[in-house]
Amino acid sequence: MWAWALLPVSLAVFGTVGLWAVYAIAVSNNSVNITAEFPYISTCGAYTPQSCLFSQICNICCVLSLWIVVIRFQQVRDLGHSSPLNTAGLVLGIISSIGISVLGNFQQTVISAVHLLGALLAFFLGLVYFWVQAWITYFSPSSRERRWLVPVRVVLCSSCTCLVICMFVLHSVGFRSEAAMCEWALVMCFFALFGVFAAEFRHIHFHKLTVQREGLKVSNHTSSIWTIQDI
Repeated sequence: MWAWALLPVSLAVFGTVGLWAVYAIAVSNNSVNITAEFPYISTCGAYTPQSCLFSQICNICCVLSLWIVVIRFQQVRDLGHSSPLNTAGLVLGIISSIGISVLGNFQQTVISAVHLLGALLAFFLGLVYFWVQAWITYFSPSSRERRWLVPVRVVLCSSCTCLVICMFVLHSVGFRSEAAMCEWALVMCFFALFGVFAAEFRHIHFHKLTVQREGLKVSNHTSSIWTIQDI
């Protein structure tokens, strides 16, 4: 069912367009000076009016990512791969998604410590979450999607890992512009990783079976509704 595939695609497209819109506004109103140094995403979203847009983008991305994380957990479990690793993925995904909302609502110019906590949760736990998904995909039943999903996830996760390391190293030695570029590239890779879920979500189908009360013509029992999921 292609409708479910639109969920991760929507997150990827919305997040990408939204953050670059924040960047464009920040540059246009001189909140940041790109000739002096390339700005971090958080720097672009730290000043009004784009700070309001930045917070809303992060909140919406948080909700969409939570939705995706829960659906993916249920999908893996229904495929017969219920395991502690899948549960760990669910926990990591939920916490990292909440981190997105935290970093968006506590700008670095207001409460820097909370903002950094949200960034650490979103980046580090989010990266671990996607490595878990790559591992689960590798050990899933063979399929046409699995043949390309595994290498794509591994390449993107490896890229994210390298970008995280480069970002912190470059920032610590004073190369802020280069570190900011790594941050932008890292977030774009995260959106790509979310978008990849579309390949698996398109196989989700929902069928609703309704049993009516006696007299409405089917059963002696009180009416009930079961939702059966075929993947």
